[in-house]
Amino acid sequence: MKKKMVSTLLCAAMVAATLAGCGSSGDSAPAADSSTEAPAADAATDSSTETPAAEATGDGLVYWSMWDAAEPQAQALSQSIEAFTAETGIAVDVQFKGRTGIREGLQPALDAGTNIDLFDEDIDRVNTTWGSYLLDLEELAKANDYEATANAGLMAACREVGGGTLKSIPYQPNVFAYFYNMDIFEEAGVTKVPETWDEFLDTCQKIKDAGYTPITNDNAYIASLFGYHMSRLIGEPATEEVVKNGDWDNEAVLKTAQAYEELASKGYFSETIESNQWPAGQNTELAMGTAAMYLNGSWLPNEVKDIAGEDFKWGCFSYPAVEGGTDGTEASNYGAQVFAINAKSTKAEQAFQLITYLTKGEADVLLSEMSVGIPADTSNTEWPALLTNVKPVMDSMQTRYPWAAGAEANADMTPIIIENFTKLCGGSLDAQGFVDALKAAGN
Repeated sequence: MKKKMVSTLLCAAMVAATLAGCGSSGDSAPAADSSTEAPAADAATDSSTETPAAEATGDGLVYWSMWDAAEPQAQALSQSIEAFTAETGIAVDVQFKGRTGIREGLQPALDAGTNIDLFDEDIDRVNTTWGSYLLDLEELAKANDYEATANAGLMAACREVGGGTLKSIPYQPNVFAYFYNMDIFEEAGVTKVPETWDEFLDTCQKIKDAGYTPITNDNAYIASLFGYHMSRLIGEPATEEVVKNGDWDNEAVLKTAQAYEELASKGYFSETIESNQWPAGQNTELAMGTAAMYLNGSWLPNEVKDIAGEDFKWGCFSYPAVEGGTDGTEASNYGAQVFAINAKSTKAEQAFQLITYLTKGEADVLLSEMSVGIPADTSNTEWPALLTNVKPVMDSMQTRYPWAAGAEANADMTPIIIENFTKLCGGSLDAQGFVDALKAAGN
């Protein structure tokens, strides 16, 4: 009966999504990042759209959402909110603001006393940027036994970024890792995913010998390559300090640059790496089957599924460990979108009831299926087929990196790092030249 109900909801939502014109996600911007400094998320459609899921009354809830109304996440949430209202009688006025709408409009609205009961965005932004507006959810979670089927790692992450207490509830989990074309790996004779840097180099060579481009990337995500390698060497907190303080003489900076100079010299990067503007790498190379690997988030298969086609076999592995390094494959940027309740809301219990409804059971399944996302409810053990090989990577995570593993901790340096690391990967700048460029920019 449960599967039948979910299937019915899914069919209805898919029809709604099609009518809204969101049948293709291949050209949409990255939307499911878990970052405070996501480089491309604001490129998504950001029109502010108010879409009441049910006839709201003065006694109803007001929910501001990061999604645009045409996105599959919004379509799934709308369907589930309608079901929630039908079951509980609690009306919900859901306002789909889009990424720019909520990032620019939420704080002024809260400061002005606008009636907003709950809202969502990524885990870091909600807890860090808007932390002072959040209601402590510890008692509500305990009273409702919420954590019985919640992802323990993500709940711990919410407490960590919430200053030691639970102020948000995760949904639509995500993880940042290498995504790859399994057919290319098989054709190249790669029988296991690389776990060390030497194994990664061997994998790249086999792929090149098979006639494919081993690695692609673009301006939206290329800083992560720098951050992840640095963090493997010295850990993320130290990487963040290097970036914030401009400590470009730190030996890890040159070591990272030398590792990528070697990749470039051996021809392991896309020939167009220096000119790739998002989403060129993921759409025209990875999805089209000419490039094998791309460091990105678990939202990637959904974004390119219409280009890659249903026969594309998705593989996933964590950024490899490096010799003598601090962190291994158990460390990555993983997180989720999160729900939070306005500390000034007079309807906290009803808001938590809605959050529980949307992150558990059938509503969680619906969102996972429609958005090709990871379920938040641990009872929902069936992941979308495109993410089958993401599960062991997500399950292995123990150390959480922030967005880009610290590479974008200094907003003033982010464009400088992106520009010069792109040149390094393209071969027009050597390792020492990369370091010198960062030092010059910091003076």
